[in-house]
Amino acid sequence: MTGIVLFNRGEYFAAHEVWEDLWRDCTTGDRRFYQSLIQAAVALYHWGNGNRIGAGDLFAAGRGKTGPYRPAHLGLDLDRFWFDVEAILTNESGTSAPRPRIELSPPPVHWPEPPPDTGPRRESDHDR
Repeated sequence: MTGIVLFNRGEYFAAHEVWEDLWRDCTTGDRRFYQSLIQAAVALYHWGNGNRIGAGDLFAAGRGKTGPYRPAHLGLDLDRFWFDVEAILTNESGTSAPRPRIELSPPPVHWPEPPPDTGPRRESDHDR
């Protein structure tokens, strides 16, 4: 749940770091699901730094990976989640769109957590 808490606070880069560790060590069919969350978080991080092209590219890549998991996975309504992320990325009105949140319904009994940090970080390849 650590990544979700960070994401919901708007700490997108930190959420991506947590999920990246989980993604790297995932040996189940959830690997692309976690990768899509990473890409959503990094898209929002890029958007916040003014990198609209990078944000759009990561948004498209991340949303494209969630097809097999729709409509919901591990309690996350994927259509709603990606709709909310897109609302931020396409907001040109100058008004503040609500920050996307991850709300799990029903909340899973256990949301996977990454293993403890065991050394230097490997180079990231989650944007593939």
